Amino acid sequence: MSNAATMRPGRPALPEWVRRLPEYLTIWVPLLLSAAHLVSFSLWTIWISFTPSTLVPVAGWVGLRNYTAVTASRNWQIAFDNLLLFGSAFVLLSAATGLILAILLDQRIRGENVLRSIFLYPLAVSFVVTGTVWSWLLNPGLGIQKLVHDLGWTSFKFDWLIDRDMAIWTIVIAAIWQSCGFAMALFLAGLRSVDPDIIKAAQIDGAGPVRTYRRIILPSLWPITVTVVVIQLQFAISTFDLVRALTNGGPGIATQLPALVVYDLMFQRSLLGRGAAAAVLMLLILLAVLLPYAAWRYIQRRRGAHA
Repeated sequence: MSNAATMRPGRPALPEWVRRLPEYLTIWVPLLLSAAHLVSFSLWTIWISFTPSTLVPVAGWVGLRNYTAVTASRNWQIAFDNLLLFGSAFVLLSAATGLILAILLDQRIRGENVLRSIFLYPLAVSFVVTGTVWSWLLNPGLGIQKLVHDLGWTSFKFDWLIDRDMAIWTIVIAAIWQSCGFAMALFLAGLRSVDPDIIKAAQIDGAGPVRTYRRIILPSLWPITVTVVVIQLQFAISTFDLVRALTNGGPGIATQLPALVVYDLMFQRSLLGRGAAAAVLMLLILLAVLLPYAAWRYIQRRRGAHA
């Protein structure tokens, strides 16, 4: 009997979607569950914001009463003003600090890997730990001011943590320390992706380092800059644990932010409806940042596809 006659027919090839089914399940099942969790609880919070709920959710309809009460409260007004100040200062200064660090590391200096690890280390620390440590450092009786006084400079004063006008800047300082390494990493990746032939051509034309960065390299970082700004704004809008650990909203309510107002209304005053309304207002502020960014990214991809 010939070999051809004794060969068994091979197993038919599986369809492409069957072979990729484990991959789809690994990616899409957790993604869909997370999306369902996010959408369902967002809708629940929106519904609660229109009810007279206090300690527990109750049925009923009060229209925009909770929103009116929240926006008219002094806590929310101070929190919103602080958000504008904190968000602007934090985003600009953290992005500028990250860019400067990235430019310095881009010079291929000795010990670059060590310095990069040091600058990225704060990202591994939780915001609660960051807030606690900075509260020790900025405490006039424990930290920097006491150290300088012990060294003999008794007229030195650095009591921002207990100063109503300057306390918000302690949060800015701690937040910059926490997140400038993230901005540095993104900017450094952008700097390393610039075409070296363009830089060499500029150098041949007589452009110095400053002019090369100003005219060629930095303009190419515009998409990364937008990404850094949007991500940092999202962090600024949702900041809670850093402020809770560092100032707890004080002195008084001088450093209140929207997330602390939500926490105060829901868990300390048991005003569930008003807390949900404050949370929805936070969501609207966040969407005002994310939706234009998503539209910009969509337009960029469409232009790239038609280029």
